[in-house]
Amino acid sequence: MLYLLVSGCVSLAPAPVTPPLPVAADWPADAPHDPGAGVHAPDLPWDRYFVEPSLQQLIQSALRNNRDLRIAVLRVDEARAAYRISRADAWPTLAVGMQASRARVPGDLNLTGRSLVTGDDEAYVGISSWELDLWGRVRDLKSGALQTYLATDAARAAVRVSLIAQVADGYLGLRELDERVALARRTEESRAEAFRIFTRRHDVGAISKLELTEVQTLFIQAQALRTQLEQARAIQAHALGRLVGDGSDALTESGHFDDAAIFGELQVGLPSRLLVDRPDIMASEHQLRAADFDIGAARAAFFPRIALTATWGTASAELDGLFDAGSRAWTFAPTLSLPIFDGGRRRANLDVTRVRREIAAADYERTVQNAFREVADALAARQWLDRQVHFQRMTVDTQIERARLAQLRYESGAAPYLEVLDAQRALLAAEQEWVQARRALLSSRVALYAALGGGAGVDVAASYSSSPPARAQTR
Repeated sequence: MLYLLVSGCVSLAPAPVTPPLPVAADWPADAPHDPGAGVHAPDLPWDRYFVEPSLQQLIQSALRNNRDLRIAVLRVDEARAAYRISRADAWPTLAVGMQASRARVPGDLNLTGRSLVTGDDEAYVGISSWELDLWGRVRDLKSGALQTYLATDAARAAVRVSLIAQVADGYLGLRELDERVALARRTEESRAEAFRIFTRRHDVGAISKLELTEVQTLFIQAQALRTQLEQARAIQAHALGRLVGDGSDALTESGHFDDAAIFGELQVGLPSRLLVDRPDIMASEHQLRAADFDIGAARAAFFPRIALTATWGTASAELDGLFDAGSRAWTFAPTLSLPIFDGGRRRANLDVTRVRREIAAADYERTVQNAFREVADALAARQWLDRQVHFQRMTVDTQIERARLAQLRYESGAAPYLEVLDAQRALLAAEQEWVQARRALLSSRVALYAALGGGAGVDVAASYSSSPPARAQTR
């Protein structure tokens, strides 16, 4: 009954106030989107958005083995345990104990003039230094710990979203390099054959040494490009392997990566939707709420602090009389303390909590602004990269025709071989840029999914359902 009375006391924490949305009410004009198409990204699990089996295997391995995510999960466990410790402070600590003591007192220290042996045996149950939370200090500390726990769990969800996006983007980068390496190898093989043919023609005097060196130069350039791409591919595979954590077989080389891999349509919505969807914004908001409760605890320090210590049990000078009639004993020792001079410590502590609250508010606003920009960038990239891929494909087709015509002109004697070399160089560069543009377009779709908090709603809901403290009330 006493606990219920104490727990109903007021809190000195300020009323929670979320800063106004520091962004525009809608996305920029250069970031077009269909607000009603598709599914909200937070409600779309990653395995329904990334449907390629090898990519799904990589993401699953990363979620099991990635050390950054493992650390984030352990930090959630740490914050949950800290919350449980803070919650326990609101309850009295009940303890059972026994003690026995014997002492010899010299004769010159007692009235009898003879040495005495005295004894004391006690058995008791009691509470010690239980604070009556009249001003809500303990409760605010508990609520602040809960908000910190929720912030840590939201940060874990943000790490998870980021990891999935990094794996998907790394996979696309690896497949891009696989295709570029395949193009370079095919070009190298064709130029090796051309160099062989021109060497024989030079041996019989059909062409000049200059023409042979031009063909040889083109062959060497193809070899150099392939080796550069092989190195880049190895580095990309190492980076992806570090994310995945288990050296999955999905890192083996492949040919053309499938542009038609299904990316579900995402419902972008308005910027205000990010406030409830993005786990990093949710984490910042929980940190802001925790700062409010810290202010409440700092304010409560200016009021008297009342603590209770009480025991009930039995005591006797002899052990065999410990439970005899009349041996009952009890103590009740309430304490009240209020520092009257502390050198300004409490005032400075309150100032610190207020400044930290302002920092948390600014961090919240910055997080919202960053999220707004990431979504706007991804929307703009999706539009303009789609056009770039279209124009780059047209460039490749044009260069193929140019190379064919240059070869015909050379064979008919209407143009030097230098024209053929130039056309082949331009064709190879156009093919490489086309592959890069296609990969960039796919990466923009990954970035949009992550920027909208892809799968975070499903993940956080699952986390809350398995973590009872997360559903506790903050007041």
